Amino acid sequence: MKNYILLLMIFLPAYFTAQNPHGAEIKTDCAACHSPESWDIPAARWNAGELVVPEGAEQRTFFSHTKTGFPLTGQHAVIDCRDCHRSLVFSEARSECISCHTDLHQMTVGDDCTRCHSTENWLVDNITQLHQDNGFPLFGNHITAACNQCHTSETELRFDRIGNDCINCHLEDFTATTSPDHEAAGYSKDCMICHDVTSPSWEWIAGYANHSFFPLTDGHDIADCNACHTNGDFTNTPTDCFACHEDDFRSTTSPDHEAGGFPMDCSLCHNTQPGWPATDFSQHDQIYFPIFSGKHKGEWNDCTECHTTPGDFKSFSCIDCHEHNNPAKLAREHDDVSGYSFSSPACYSCHPDGDE
Repeated sequence: MKNYILLLMIFLPAYFTAQNPHGAEIKTDCAACHSPESWDIPAARWNAGELVVPEGAEQRTFFSHTKTGFPLTGQHAVIDCRDCHRSLVFSEARSECISCHTDLHQMTVGDDCTRCHSTENWLVDNITQLHQDNGFPLFGNHITAACNQCHTSETELRFDRIGNDCINCHLEDFTATTSPDHEAAGYSKDCMICHDVTSPSWEWIAGYANHSFFPLTDGHDIADCNACHTNGDFTNTPTDCFACHEDDFRSTTSPDHEAGGFPMDCSLCHNTQPGWPATDFSQHDQIYFPIFSGKHKGEWNDCTECHTTPGDFKSFSCIDCHEHNNPAKLAREHDDVSGYSFSSPACYSCHPDGDE
């Protein structure tokens, strides 16, 4: 009999301990939390998951929620335990947010709520970083745009992935644009080739587009595409100067380009600086007559010294500078030249380089 009593004394405490209604993991003495008067834990003992029981002058911690791997911070520190612990077995409460919180985003942003939210509130204050992490940094107008302007899902809280290409959102803008007509002109759907996403405006910025086939510099550094692409066709616009500047060529009277027989290759005489200033005409030596080299170098100050007929640069005069007081003597010196005549065209035909 004594042996049975001894066994009961040994196993009964273990039996009752194993039946802790809060689960076998809880080793805390019941009296640490409860009293014979009430099951409720006095508010003074419970603070954000830390159960502190005064014992004389010192305080002893009986239970720490932090040690469970789930510290109570923010709103979790002030809610009723039963909001998360639906049963008396505390370990049955899962630590994933989704186990307590309904996923209003319907898995469109994953199930890790902490990527966007904190326990302090539901406000999202790292939207810029989130988009950066997802490969779509927010620049320009994207910074201030409402989420639902891009994420047009079934509900305002669904954020279905829409792709990182501009055209995923701006296809309607692309097809609706008529000045210029993007679709008819065969524009690329890679909007960033022509538009600067960092700008607060979507307008095309000169020099930003890949226009390397015709550099947009100096006088061509313009922001209005239609200044050159006048018919809305951006694929067959010619690149020669005359195609755009024919009206300028024909209306110029000082000198009269058309009457003077000027070449239609504007670059022979002009550069692309604003105002289209004339070049130094160094090509005159190769195309017409050497005036920057040879015997005529430094012998003239103005075009009109040789081109004496106003506005007519086809005609020229040699004999106004090279006066011959004795044409008869000159004729004798050229008596071996068939068809010799005392005229500027005749001089040029024999002396095209200005040499004797």
